[in-house]
Amino acid sequence: MEASVLKQSQGMNSFIPQGKGPAYDYFKQDEDGRCETVFQILDEKGDCNPSDVVGFEKTLSRKLFEGMLFCRVSDERFMALQRQGTLGFYAEILGQEASTVGTAAAMESRDWLVPALREHGAGLYRGMNFKNFVAQLFGNQNDITKGRQMPLHPSDKETRYINMSSCIATQIPHAVGIGMGIKISKKDEVVVAYMGDGATSEGDFHAAMNFAGVMKTPVVFVCQNNQWAISTPGSFQCAAESLAFKARGYGMPAMRVDGNDILAVYEATKIALNHARSGQGPIFMELMTYRVSAHTSSDDPSRYRDESVTDVWKNKRDPILRMEKFLTKKKWLGSDEKETLSSEIEKKVRFAVAEEKNVELPARKTLVTDVFDSPWWR
Repeated sequence: MEASVLKQSQGMNSFIPQGKGPAYDYFKQDEDGRCETVFQILDEKGDCNPSDVVGFEKTLSRKLFEGMLFCRVSDERFMALQRQGTLGFYAEILGQEASTVGTAAAMESRDWLVPALREHGAGLYRGMNFKNFVAQLFGNQNDITKGRQMPLHPSDKETRYINMSSCIATQIPHAVGIGMGIKISKKDEVVVAYMGDGATSEGDFHAAMNFAGVMKTPVVFVCQNNQWAISTPGSFQCAAESLAFKARGYGMPAMRVDGNDILAVYEATKIALNHARSGQGPIFMELMTYRVSAHTSSDDPSRYRDESVTDVWKNKRDPILRMEKFLTKKKWLGSDEKETLSSEIEKKVRFAVAEEKNVELPARKTLVTDVFDSPWWR
C-alpha cells in the first residue's frame, strides 16, 4: 500500500513534452536537471546555435524586440513624470523586459493573465487599451476603475488582464480559482499567474500551489526571480538550490529559464502552455533575471545592495541589447532603427499623457458606485 502510493506520487512529476527542437530536447531531461540548470538560446552577446532559432522568423523576432522596447521607453517617460510629481507612484520593468514580453507573446488571446507588479508590459503587448492604462496612472474620470486604485494597477477585460493587488502573493490563489473554473467548464484556456521570488515565501503561494497540484488546474506559474524581494536577497528567501524545486513538492513539473533571453522565455512558455492546456495540470517556471531598477519609485536600492552587481546586469546582460545584437547579425534591424522606433514610441506615450493628465478626477459620488446597492447615509 505504502509503496504504491509512493510510486504514484513520484509519477505525478513526469514531464515529457512532445516535439522537436532545442527547447524540447532540454525539457526532456529529468526533473532535477530542469530545476538546477538554466535553459538558454541567446547568450549575452546575442549569439546562438543557428539550428536553435529556425522557428524564429523576422516578423516574430522584431515584434518581440519592439515589445521590449515599448516597455523601456514608456517606463522612462512615466518614471520621469513620477519624479516631476505628475504621477504619484510607478514601478519599472527595467531589466525584466524579456521575461515580461516573452511570456505574454506565447499566450493565446483566450488565456488569462494574472499579474503581480511588473507585468503591465505583458498586458500592453497583448493589446491592453493604452489610453485606459494611462488614465489609470492618473486616476482620472477616464479610469475604468474610477480612481480607486493607486497608479500602475490597471485591468483590461478585453485582454483578460486581471487587476493586481499590492499585497504580495494574493493573486496566486485567485489565478488557481480561475483555473478551476476553466477546468469545470471544460474550456480551452490557460491561466498565467505571475509572481516575484518574494511571493514564494508567502502562505498564499503554498496554499495555491497545493490546490493546483491536487486538482490539476490549467495554470502556468511564472516566477520572475529578479533576486530581490524589495530589500530581501534571494539567499534569505529559500535554502533550496532553486525556487523551481518548490514546485516538485506539490506534484507539478518545473523549469528554469534565462529570463533575459526572450527567445528562450518564449519557447519555454509555449511548452508550459501546451502542458497546461492539454489537461496535464499546472507547471512552474522560474525565470532567472534581475531587477535593475528600484523596487518602486519609493525605493532606494543603493541602501541595501551592491550596485556594482547591478551595473553588470544593466550593461552586459540587458535583454534588449542582447536581442538587438541578434537582430543586427541577422540583418533584421537597421543601424538607426532602434532610435527611430524609440522616437515613435516616445511620441505615442507623450500624446496619451497630454490627453489624460488634465482630465478631471472622478466625481466624489462615484466612490460608492458598484459598492452599495443603495448608498447609505454616511
